[in-house]
Amino acid sequence: MAKVLVSDNLAAQGLDVLRRASGIELVEKPGLPPDELLVEIADAEGLVIRSNTKVTAEVIAAATNLKVIGRAGIGVDNVDVAAATARGIAVLNTPEGNNITTAEHAIALLVSLARHIPQATASMKAGKWEKKKFQGMELYNRTLGVIGLGNIGRIVALRAQGLGMKVVAYDPPISKEAAGKLGVELVSMDELFARSDAITVHVPKTKDTTGMLNKKTFAKMKPGVLLINAARGGIIDEADLYAALDSGQVGGAALDVFVEEPPPSDHPLLGHDRLICTPHLGASTEQAQVNVSVAVAEQVRDYLLEGIVRNAINVPSISPELREEMAPYFALAEKLGRFHGQLAASKIHQVEVEYAGEVAEMRTAPITIVVLKGLLENISDRVNMVNAPLIAQERGIKIIESKVSRAQDFTSCITVRVKGTVDRLIAGAVFHGGQPRIVRIDDFMLEAIPEGPTLFLLNHDEPGVVGTVGTVLGEGGINISRMQLALVPERREAAMLVNVDPLPNEEVMERLRNVSHMISAQVLEL
Repeated sequence: MAKVLVSDNLAAQGLDVLRRASGIELVEKPGLPPDELLVEIADAEGLVIRSNTKVTAEVIAAATNLKVIGRAGIGVDNVDVAAATARGIAVLNTPEGNNITTAEHAIALLVSLARHIPQATASMKAGKWEKKKFQGMELYNRTLGVIGLGNIGRIVALRAQGLGMKVVAYDPPISKEAAGKLGVELVSMDELFARSDAITVHVPKTKDTTGMLNKKTFAKMKPGVLLINAARGGIIDEADLYAALDSGQVGGAALDVFVEEPPPSDHPLLGHDRLICTPHLGASTEQAQVNVSVAVAEQVRDYLLEGIVRNAINVPSISPELREEMAPYFALAEKLGRFHGQLAASKIHQVEVEYAGEVAEMRTAPITIVVLKGLLENISDRVNMVNAPLIAQERGIKIIESKVSRAQDFTSCITVRVKGTVDRLIAGAVFHGGQPRIVRIDDFMLEAIPEGPTLFLLNHDEPGVVGTVGTVLGEGGINISRMQLALVPERREAAMLVNVDPLPNEEVMERLRNVSHMISAQVLEL
């Protein structure tokens, strides 16, 4: 049974998903103090959190069995993703579950800010009727600047268009064509500042986005601009925002998020007349809470029980349908990586993975990671799909991926070249029925099944070598299940891939290495 610890409050529907899953032991302990979390996490294979639990490097170090962290929500700034990746722990989130409710909250903040609704409500409840004081801004025909045109930003843009607003956006990875389909004009950051009557941010909090709206950027904006942040605290510099509100350069701001949550009661912004705020309510609807709870529970369950990756932060996501389609190529990629890893006798500098034919049309990034996993298994006992690229990077291994539309001899072919003290090329193909085959080793062309204990023998092309190999293995009690031969006539060299059972001991291998005309004899476990 895989223990899954839920350390924050999760909707009952999500808990039921884990409770019903065969093979999972649910441990529900929301609100664990940090010292108790360190104890409880020690034998857990899965951890489900919201925003309260802080998964620090210390927590990850204590979680010796942990395989996956599931965050019910979008932001993972309460998780040390780098430490999790180094340990091979997948970090999953639920970006779709609260997209609409967060976008709707951003629009609600915009409208409330433009029409002074919170201030007017407070005034009336104080027994006042200050109609002239709360004259607002009509949003129709105004320009909204959206920073970050991702899942939430796109919904905000569409909702704003429904109010009759013009929408401009800044998001470098998005093409103008894609933005155009949304009816959004893609502009530079400075142009967005200059043209926008209101600006809303929908980007993750990273090193680059922390403090991205500050004193310098406020000066580039229209005087009296409205600012909305329902993304992450700290994207807007809070001290600079206070000064800009005071001067009137920023006409008003609406914050759902703060650097410190909850903010201290004496936080200067809380007392400013031009600021309205809510206590991180972006995802706080009943529907969103159920959506993210069920989604994260299903993702953690499927990862632990079936290896299915969805919405991962630190590993390519693979849907069940895609996993089934790509399964033969995953199997082949792992064999190619293991083959290389067990033959590599020295430091590896570079790995080149070339895809040809039908496989080149697929998402090849996960396949490349499987190659790396197989390659590095002989080097590190902690390597998996999550940390293989990181381990390769730490060892100074350069990864190059390329694609060729047409394979010369096969429908699909994967070629892996490993460069180091010794350079080697191994290619494989998937045959009928999804069977992986090794089809080339350097200059040797063959069709070998990469399975189980295997001998890779190189010899001079002279009579009697094959027979002697069979004799040595037979005398050593080793059965030959398959043997594939290849020849390079120009060099008068031959290669043999021999599937054997059981694995030969060192005495048998030494006898093989001493066979006349033998160049090398290596044992592989594929």
